[in-house]
Amino acid sequence: MAKFFGTNGIRGVFPDDFSLEFVYDMTLAIGTYFKTGPVLIGFDGRESSPLICKVVTSALSSMGIDCNIAGIVPTPCLEFAVKTLGYSGGMMITASHNPPQYNGIKPAARDGVEISREDELVIEDIYIQKSWIETPKKLGDVGIEKRAIKTYLDGIVSQVDSELIESKHFKVVLDLGNGAQAVSAPEICKQLNCETILVNEKIDGNFPGRGSEPTPQNLSDLSKAVLANNADFGIAFDGDGDRSIFCDNDGKIMSGDKSALLLAQHILKKNPGSLVVTCLNSSSNIEVLAEKFDSKVIRTKVGSVEVSRKMVPTGALIGFEENGGFMYGKHNQVRDGCMTLALMLDLLASSKKSVSVEIENLPPSFTAKDKVSCSPEKISTLISSFKEDFPDADTSDGIKILIDSKNWVMIRPSGTEPIARVYVESESQEKLDVLMSEYLKKINIRLSQ
Repeated sequence: MAKFFGTNGIRGVFPDDFSLEFVYDMTLAIGTYFKTGPVLIGFDGRESSPLICKVVTSALSSMGIDCNIAGIVPTPCLEFAVKTLGYSGGMMITASHNPPQYNGIKPAARDGVEISREDELVIEDIYIQKSWIETPKKLGDVGIEKRAIKTYLDGIVSQVDSELIESKHFKVVLDLGNGAQAVSAPEICKQLNCETILVNEKIDGNFPGRGSEPTPQNLSDLSKAVLANNADFGIAFDGDGDRSIFCDNDGKIMSGDKSALLLAQHILKKNPGSLVVTCLNSSSNIEVLAEKFDSKVIRTKVGSVEVSRKMVPTGALIGFEENGGFMYGKHNQVRDGCMTLALMLDLLASSKKSVSVEIENLPPSFTAKDKVSCSPEKISTLISSFKEDFPDADTSDGIKILIDSKNWVMIRPSGTEPIARVYVESESQEKLDVLMSEYLKKINIRLSQ
């Protein structure tokens, strides 16, 4: 089990459990794993990010590894630039959707995809053993990378029918969440001839607008702006810009599962016989859609690393998580909020229907998720108790209890917070509410024992 890497990178409260000393030594371990430069460094808008960047570049330089700083960029921008511009690896300084006091590091391999779980353990072993590269005769150079954002945007535009999108003059509301997509999402809309209305557009590491994670509960401003401006749709990004949550033209916030199904259908229509990779906690309706287009679905443990690293060797066209993380293999096998925005524009441009009507044509899906605060030790005991009650359940990642083909409950420990996450899918909203209520009650009873 990884000690420092969670579901997605390394995170902690700065400067307590994510101290500058820890950052320096962990960078030495990551640099030893990369072996050589150049390494691309990017960061989000958190107040501690520029300081951490200085420590990261100092550590790499001390090892004789050259590095370049891209500045404030979304995580998928850094990853795409690593792959496209020929870097040996990348380090994104971000804590994604975590609160402002957190920060973290996400390493990307030379292929522009997050490093594998196995390589995370390799880095941790180097860190624990302190077996990093010895001090070289020459320090590494530290430079500036100015091409990252343009490279990223050009790559996205090349994957959609830009001329058709431009001809439609779409109106889009962007809730940038005071995050890193502020440097790219408005620009991609401009390039695609969209009229944009911006919400929470100023980069601010304290995320004063609505917090760093877009949820149905905090996106009322996005919903109101879509209705007030008669927009075609709205989209909200998380702190580092790799995830996105959509709002349809009627002002209704869509779940990550719902938007993923919509985009998957659009892509599979054009590319039947393709492969889709998604997590255990995603809607079972993706199998229904895949079968319709002679395509297949592979399920993984929860986490973008699990999905991304399964997409690479299998050549999967689509990957997604239920939390709004969508991956388009033709661009890069990573979550990408801006690529997802462009794909929704591409879908609308080729359709004569609104987003809300397109959603109505999907197989009915009712999903929900919740969380319960508890220590990792208690979560382990909790899951073990459910395993005793449901010996046939899937226990590859927490526990997934199948009531039948259309109704299931999944409980797993968070990889980023001291909480248990609860996911439910059912065949109706009424049954969904009952199932979630029933299992939250069971969980709380067991935790109190």
